[in-house]
Amino acid sequence: MLRAIFSHPSGRIGGAIVLLYVVIALLGLFDLTPHDPLQQYRIDRLKAPSAVYWMGTDLFGRDVASRLMKGVGQSFLVGISAVAIASVAGTVLGLTAAWFGKLWDGLVMRVMDVLLAFPAILLALLIIAIAGPGTWTSVAAIAIVYTPIFTRVVRGPALSIKSREFVDAARTFGSSKTYILTRHLLLNLVAPLTVQVTLALAWSLLTEAGLSFLGLGTQPPASSLGLMLADSRNLMEKAPWLLIFPAIAIMISILGFNLLGDALRDILDPKTRSRTA
Repeated sequence: MLRAIFSHPSGRIGGAIVLLYVVIALLGLFDLTPHDPLQQYRIDRLKAPSAVYWMGTDLFGRDVASRLMKGVGQSFLVGISAVAIASVAGTVLGLTAAWFGKLWDGLVMRVMDVLLAFPAILLALLIIAIAGPGTWTSVAAIAIVYTPIFTRVVRGPALSIKSREFVDAARTFGSSKTYILTRHLLLNLVAPLTVQVTLALAWSLLTEAGLSFLGLGTQPPASSLGLMLADSRNLMEKAPWLLIFPAIAIMISILGFNLLGDALRDILDPKTRSRTA
């Protein structure tokens, strides 16, 4: 799989970007930053990028590079946690809806239709307005927003696989429902789920940044890319680096996940592989 990803043009670029961001996120989460991201050096307020402060300092004299590394780690923590919850919940709901059908299928899919009727950011804002702002509230809100997408991605192919001959054979030999759902249905859905997880990670990072920008996600003094953008609004002309570096970090991270998702879709899609061959 790794060989296939890095032999794909989009996979090489996307994989390298994602790998770089994973390293930065881990360094930020474990506080392996050039400076303390919360330490205020009042004498060094609004310093331009230099050898000491690679990305300059903010209004309080905090190192922007250290805060950006911490912010990438925070964004990844929120995004990965939310997508993990959404993918598990959506997979379980989609599989059970396809397998049991009838009343359960109708109930699950109508709830998913209601959730999908709301724009993603508005639904997340509604959930946070009810539960209150915070990191884990953001995780829950993003997870709820993306659960219907995973449910639909799983349910459609599961309905098709459910009627295949090897599933009928498994029933004939007395295999349990749990065995059939996990061994036959779920394993045949790994490809679309993998692609969807990659793309959902990109959008969850963007959603987390948007919520933090509005003051509803990660709360100060913790660092977040969205918070850094919000803090730079009134200083764009005087200290443009406060806006440029977080904005570029968000843009490149989303680009990396999208490119990786495109590569995985091409690699895992049998039709694409046959055309390429």
